Amino acid sequence: MDAATLGAVGTIVVGIAAATAAWIGQRSNARATHQGVVLTGYGGLVNELQEERADLRAKLTAAYAELAGERADKAALVAQIASLREEIAARDRRIAELGGPTP
Repeated sequence: MDAATLGAVGTIVVGIAAATAAWIGQRSNARATHQGVVLTGYGGLVNELQEERADLRAKLTAAYAELAGERADKAALVAQIASLREEIAARDRRIAELGGPTP
């Protein structure tokens, strides 16, 4: 083999090696970019979930407060019903004492 042939073969080998290195570098770069996008997307989803969780906690707190108010109202109504029943019973006794008809 003469020097020109060896030079041409060497150039081809160097070109193939450079193309292979560029291809491997591009794959590594694409993988790193993909991982960066995945991590950024994951961070965004976590932030959205935390905001949604805080909103739901606020709604739950408001619902518990409303429920406590309704329970207090119910307790007041039950006490009022008991008081009215006592009043009715006292009036029935008074009617009976006066000789009137009793239910």
